[in-house]
Amino acid sequence: MGRVRLSVAERREELLRAAVEQIEARGVAAVRIADVASALGVSSALVLYHFSTKEKLLAAAFAHAAEADLAHLRRLLGRRTTAARRLRAAVHWYAPTGRAKGWRLWIEGWAAALREPALREVAQDLDRQWKAALTEVIAQGAAAGEFRCDDPAAAAWRLTAFLDGLAVQMTAYAAPFTRAAMLAWADEALAREIGRPDLPPGTPPGPGTPGGPRTSDRPGTPGSPDTPPGPGASGS
Repeated sequence: MGRVRLSVAERREELLRAAVEQIEARGVAAVRIADVASALGVSSALVLYHFSTKEKLLAAAFAHAAEADLAHLRRLLGRRTTAARRLRAAVHWYAPTGRAKGWRLWIEGWAAALREPALREVAQDLDRQWKAALTEVIAQGAAAGEFRCDDPAAAAWRLTAFLDGLAVQMTAYAAPFTRAAMLAWADEALAREIGRPDLPPGTPPGPGTPGGPRTSDRPGTPGSPDTPPGPGASGS
């Protein structure tokens, strides 16, 4: 049975998903156009028809993953509840939880961005959007009198920097901490920023609930916004 004929948009989507999977499996430096083509059973020429260079394919793949994370972040922050609850759900989703698949993608992206201008642009744009989204909700909570925060933008920067650092430690060095500990630390960091010591660390929410376990462990795993960021992430 022959392959189903896809539209241009569908084919690009398929190629981008495959590219992200290959980045996760092999790392940015090792991924080849041929690897992406082989994963889908298509020719390298087809991949190059849609993305003329490996650099353009990789940049588009990271952008694709970033958009998935940003869409999920906006859903979390757009819920009809208090600003503090929305922030806690977002921080729990963003925090590293030990299943490092998604975070590996973004750490690879940050490293490659040091050398690849196209990836750097994608990473910086994601970082700006994550921080802007958090800043907006922190400002809303402060304006509504839920909590006090004199500089929402600085608070957003500090939160994402803290969580990015935890992610590197958990992913690169296999830090011996549990998911529950990571979430408790994330709660404490949020409480410090918004002056809400009453935010309960509690028991981490279960799958499918705001702040519950993610399917990918970071903003970024393609098409899987329950599936990070960090993203948005500092430099991600």
